[in-house]
Amino acid sequence: MRTLFVHQNFPAQYRHVAPALAQRKGHQVVALGENAGEALRGVQRIRYKAPTTGGEKTHRYLRRLENAVYRGQQVARAALALKERGFTPDLVCCHPGWGEGLFLRDVWPEAKLLYYYEFYYTAVGADVGFEPPGEPVSIDDACRVRLLNANHLLSLQVSDWGHTATQWQASRFPDWVRRKMSVVHEGIDTAAIRRQPDPSFTLPDGRMLRPGDEVVTFIARGLEPYRGFHSFMRALPEILVKRPAAQVVLVGGDEPHYGSKPQAGGTWRQLLLAELEGKLDLSRVHFTGKVPHPALLALLSLSAAHVYLTYPFVLSWSMLEAMACECLVIGSATPPVQEVIEHGRNGLLVDFFAPDQIAAAVIGALADPAAMQPLRRAARETILSYYDLRQVCLPQLLGLVEKVARDQAVSVVG
Repeated sequence: MRTLFVHQNFPAQYRHVAPALAQRKGHQVVALGENAGEALRGVQRIRYKAPTTGGEKTHRYLRRLENAVYRGQQVARAALALKERGFTPDLVCCHPGWGEGLFLRDVWPEAKLLYYYEFYYTAVGADVGFEPPGEPVSIDDACRVRLLNANHLLSLQVSDWGHTATQWQASRFPDWVRRKMSVVHEGIDTAAIRRQPDPSFTLPDGRMLRPGDEVVTFIARGLEPYRGFHSFMRALPEILVKRPAAQVVLVGGDEPHYGSKPQAGGTWRQLLLAELEGKLDLSRVHFTGKVPHPALLALLSLSAAHVYLTYPFVLSWSMLEAMACECLVIGSATPPVQEVIEHGRNGLLVDFFAPDQIAAAVIGALADPAAMQPLRRAARETILSYYDLRQVCLPQLLGLVEKVARDQAVSVVG
C-alpha cells in the first residue's frame, strides 16, 4: 500500500503513525510538507514550495480562505510532480487546516482521503466569545467566524473520512460531519514520558532546580490569554507570598499562537509584568522561552504543582504529558480539560477567570504534597488507560488507516 502524509509542519500529529506504517511489509510512505523536519525511519520526505499570500485588499472574512487556496495550489503542484514521477497513493492522510487538502482529490481521484480535522469554529460555545465572559459576540465577528470554516467545509466535501483527537473537538462539528468521523488521539509515549528518578533543570540565571525544591510550572507554546497566561500571572502574587520557597517556571514563547497580540502593542508578558509591577518577587519567577523536550520532561518531573488553563479550544499535548509525568495538574474547568480531569480524582479544576481560586489550589497543593499523591498516580493511570501511544492510540490509528484504505471505516464518535 502506498500512503502519502500531508502536513505543513510534518511530522506533527503523524509523528508516530507514519513510521509505524512504513515498517509494515508492503507499505511505501511519503510525506509532503512545507518545512524541513526530523527524519523518520522509512518515510520519504518531500517539500512543497511556500505559498504567497493574499493582500490587505481582500475582504478580511476571506483572507484565511484565500491563503488556504494559495497553499492548496502549491500542494497540488507538488502532488502533480509526484504523480508524474510515478507515485500514486492508495491513501492520503492530510491535516487540511491550512488548505493542503483542497485539491488532492483533483490530483488523485481514486485515492482514499483520510483527513485530520482539528477544530470547527463557532461564534458560541467555544473560544470565540469566551472572554470577556458575558459579553455578546458582535455580528461582525460572528460573520467572520462562520467564514473560518470555509476551508474545512470544502475539505470535508472531498475527504472519505475524518478524525480528530478528543470527543469535545468532535462535538464542535455538525452532526452530518460526525457521521464520517472517528475520535482517536495521537497518543502519549508513556515509556519515554514519565517521572524521572533524579531530574534537574537549569534556570535562565544558571541556578539549578532539584528534587525537593518547591516548583510551580506553567507551559504553553505562546504566553497568551488562550492558554490562561494572564489568569496565572494574576495568581502569582498570592502564591509567592504564601509560599516563600516556591520557584515558578513559565515555559513558552512571547508570540501568540492562537489569539492576537495586545492592542496596545508589545507582548502579553510585558503587559502582565507592567500590570503586576511591585507585586512579584521576580527572583522566583523564571521565563525560559521554549525548551528542548528532554528538559521539559525533567522540569515536569520536578513540578509540585502544574497549572494548565485553556479557553474551550484544542487540548494541549503538554497537559497530557504532565499527567503522564505524575504531575498534580491544576486545570481550568473548561470542556477540553474536563474530558480528561475529574476534580479530586486525577487532578484539580479551577475557574479559568479566578486568580484567587488558582492561587488557593496551588498553595494547598504545595502545603500538603502527601495528600496529592493519589491524584498524581491517578493522573498517570488515566493516560495509560486512554492515551497510551503503544497500547491504545497507535493501534487505533493504524486500524483506522487500514479501514479507510479498504473503504471499511466505522465511526467511533460517541
